[in-house]
Amino acid sequence: MKDNGIHSDDNLSQQKNLVDSWRVFRIMAEFVDGFETMTSLGPSVAIFGSTNTNPKETKYYDLAEEIAEQIAKKGFSIITGGGPGIMERANQGAQKAKGHSCGLCIKLPNEPRPNPYIDPKYELNFRYFFVRKVMFVRYAQAFVVLPGGFGTLDELFEALTLIQTGKIKHFPVYLVGKEYWQGLLDWLRNPVLAYGNIQPADLDLIRICDDPEEIANDIAKHYQESKSLENF
Repeated sequence: MKDNGIHSDDNLSQQKNLVDSWRVFRIMAEFVDGFETMTSLGPSVAIFGSTNTNPKETKYYDLAEEIAEQIAKKGFSIITGGGPGIMERANQGAQKAKGHSCGLCIKLPNEPRPNPYIDPKYELNFRYFFVRKVMFVRYAQAFVVLPGGFGTLDELFEALTLIQTGKIKHFPVYLVGKEYWQGLLDWLRNPVLAYGNIQPADLDLIRICDDPEEIANDIAKHYQESKSLENF
């Protein structure tokens, strides 16, 4: 009997199901590793920003280090994506203040090695972006977002969506670099708010501030009021 291709398709489907089943175990392993490591960090703050090493952005690198240092002096661990640029300077600021310095690194084809300012105990390497984002959202008492690209925006809006919809506990989200973020804020107010796609209260979820000490004090105040180490 001539094979019409149906049996071949069935075999391919079975092989794909097997591959997907094993992928579940890889995903579970990343979650377990992340949870076991992150629970020992204590109260933490996630700092996001560009991996680029453009010398024109030196002021943001310096600001990231100063913000991380001020926050770490308040007793918070610092979590970054583990890369170069702004993230590296944030990890450096954490170590400068003798705070815990965590890097949630992602395996990418052209991504450089994790920066050298991550505590070895708190260096985690992820294959899956979504597992990595869970670790940021679950364990951070605040997000501090400096200038960055798609990845930074993804992490920013993920947090805002989860807070807005009540899927996680509220925590403060800071945008650092008023001149960088002003266009985004203007767009959110008009047309996004004007079209009714968000509510006025949603804009209150975002705080814009370039003062490291003010950010650190505000985060400490929020933590004293919430006393929550996990957001969901």
